[in-house]
Amino acid sequence: MQPLSVQSLPTIQSQLELTLPLPDHQHLPERVLQFGTGVLLRGLPDYFIDKANRQGIFNGRIVVVKSTDGGDMTAFARQDNLYTLCIRGVENRELVEQNIVCSAISRVLSAKQQWNAVLQVATSPDLQIVLSNTTEVGIQLVQDDIRQSPPESFPGKLLAVLYARYKAFNGDPTKGLVIVPTELIPDNGTKLEAILLELAHRNALEGAFIDWLENANTCCNSLVDRIVPGRPDPATQHALTEQLGYEDDLLTISEAYRLWAIEGDERVQNVLSFHKADENIFIRPNIDLFRELKLRLLNGTHTLSCGLAFLSGFDTVREAMEDEILSAFISGVMLGELIPGIPYPVDEKAAQRFGFQVLDRFRNPFIEHRWLAITMQYSAKMQMRNIPTLLHYYKHLDVTPRYITLGFAAYLLFMKATTQEDEVWYGEREGVKYPIYDAQAGYFADLWARFTPQELTTTVLQNIALWGYDLTLLPGFADSVSHYLVQMIETGVFSTVSAQFDHLETITK
Repeated sequence: MQPLSVQSLPTIQSQLELTLPLPDHQHLPERVLQFGTGVLLRGLPDYFIDKANRQGIFNGRIVVVKSTDGGDMTAFARQDNLYTLCIRGVENRELVEQNIVCSAISRVLSAKQQWNAVLQVATSPDLQIVLSNTTEVGIQLVQDDIRQSPPESFPGKLLAVLYARYKAFNGDPTKGLVIVPTELIPDNGTKLEAILLELAHRNALEGAFIDWLENANTCCNSLVDRIVPGRPDPATQHALTEQLGYEDDLLTISEAYRLWAIEGDERVQNVLSFHKADENIFIRPNIDLFRELKLRLLNGTHTLSCGLAFLSGFDTVREAMEDEILSAFISGVMLGELIPGIPYPVDEKAAQRFGFQVLDRFRNPFIEHRWLAITMQYSAKMQMRNIPTLLHYYKHLDVTPRYITLGFAAYLLFMKATTQEDEVWYGEREGVKYPIYDAQAGYFADLWARFTPQELTTTVLQNIALWGYDLTLLPGFADSVSHYLVQMIETGVFSTVSAQFDHLETITK
């Protein structure tokens, strides 16, 4: 089987519908410098740029900087920086399958071995944009010397690039860059800019450069959302290779859903012109709405559903969505209670549209998302994702939310540990142990050993240290949670939810 390369493109005979690069893709200028080669970057920002190039909108390629040698470094070189993105998912309840050979990357440089080449890119008049995804720990302030080859940290490397650009263009204010980090931390652009300025002072760089750094460049907060598992399992990889008709060591799987929200002004919109290629790229003065929708509807629904679905006998999100009762609960808690409770001004139609997209993602047969994985640090997630929504719901509607109380009762039952091994607490589902990876596992084990379900419910809900609020002050909430918890213990979790089915609105749209 031939490997994917520019030379092999004309000879590819694929059994699948396959989108190949444009013939002149290799001649586009290098307008983007990207720190990181990970699958999220390839599956989202690089995909968007590739899509825009095909539409004749952006017309630029990406120079990628890899901090470590080996791994996919050789694969990029062997494949002329081409890679296949296999998009698999559900949109409007319809299956989506797309296969695209992406050609947005022009070259991959090793920070350790080719740092001078990276600095040379910094001096290019074509360069306009910096992207990054260096994991959450990448945007941290460490003592760093930007004159090293290379500097140790990502902010140190970026500062060295910006300093080289400043010197090459004699501080020209029109040569500043738009910097868009995609690391999954709040206010990632704001934090990166603060670190850059602090490092500039620590490296005793001239005041004129610091002014240029702050005023000529724009660090944008951004939020990315797409499940990109990356390389498939060996069986899927083999099947796709046979169907595609070539070998691709960088083949990447992603879901169909995609979102990139970027905080920026008109200048940012002009520089990031690739945003015109896809309706799911949003450049706005403020992106808090997108963060709230994701946190409250996607993450919040996961948290309120994970214990209930797992204890009902379902291992994956997709399995639960295929069950009429669990699907009704998941749809109901999201659309019926979490949307009205979002503690942020939001257009209801926009929230519902986002909610239906989330439900499509939950139905994706190509992604295996396990409920047990979602229960990790269950208590902290419940506090951050759902308690503000619960309080806002009560403030505006002053009624007990049926779905949220069911989900909270299941959370309390999931936290019922029966044994401890190697400092890990375990609960039981139908006689089979499951791990409780939660900082509060010991606290709950003690409560379950000493209290009745009703006493435990009251004690936990009164714990201001856990929730930041005495939840027993919410009218009817403690009684409702306690009632469902007792019922779950006596008749089973799934039976408890089933008994409420008459009160659950099945979402069919």
